[in-house]
Amino acid sequence: MRICCTIARPWQGYTAAALALALLLPSSRHTLEQSMALHMLLQLPVLVLIGGLLAGQLTPTWQARAAGWNAHGITGLAFVAAAAALGMVPRLLDLALVDMRVEIVKYAAFVLCGAALRLSWRHADVVVQLFFLGNVLPMMAIAGTLYIDTPRRLCNAYRLDEQLWVGHALVWLAAILGAIWLARMGWRYSRDDSAIPAMATYIRKPRSTP
Repeated sequence: MRICCTIARPWQGYTAAALALALLLPSSRHTLEQSMALHMLLQLPVLVLIGGLLAGQLTPTWQARAAGWNAHGITGLAFVAAAAALGMVPRLLDLALVDMRVEIVKYAAFVLCGAALRLSWRHADVVVQLFFLGNVLPMMAIAGTLYIDTPRRLCNAYRLDEQLWVGHALVWLAAILGAIWLARMGWRYSRDDSAIPAMATYIRKPRSTP
């Protein structure tokens, strides 16, 4: 199994600590969480970024241990997909504002999400990446469509116009991320004529007749 070990860069740890401190300040939390757009499209991605930066501080030994239960990045990406799905549930967004226990779980889950994404993506071949994005991106687009088409507020804490704006943003974000991945794959295989997409290995070769 391929294990990609990275050299710890201290600036990543310092950046993660600074971002975490900024998010934990009461004034910052209040500012970010009083807006649905800032809550979903800024606070949660920054938590993911913090997790990714912290994962870069893991020693090769710990990276190898993580790879032992994360073959081909499947376990980590499955966790990311589950956390992303829960992060778009309106009821949980409301609960995070009034229940400190849910708020703590939210912070921990999305930080772990960022760490899992960084530790998993490089190990995932094109088929696993396609399966992951093929589940997460349509889910984002569907959630965004529900936010747009529902005539009532889904989050009691946020206005209907905010819900509409976030819905459009989720649809566009899903489309942009999908386009970036496809462009990256196209560029990768166009530059390497000898590269064979991993999905080809799943195609059974015809058996030769005796």
